[in-house]
Amino acid sequence: MAHPKSKISKQRKRKRRTHKKAQTQQINICKHTGEAHLYHHAYYHDGDLYYKGNKIIEAEEGVLDL
Repeated sequence: MAHPKSKISKQRKRKRRTHKKAQTQQINICKHTGEAHLYHHAYYHDGDLYYKGNKIIEAEEGVLDL
């Protein structure tokens, strides 16, 4: 395995990493329900669980809405 010829200083390493920043998460509005949710995440609407606009789990009778 290759080894570095010399040690990379803390300052040089930190300068390189300044551009790697966390971005804000994108919010999508479902075309079917109109509910705002994060991309690639399931979400609840009227007690039903949706993912990509499809109903995954239906709400049970008598269960509180989330």
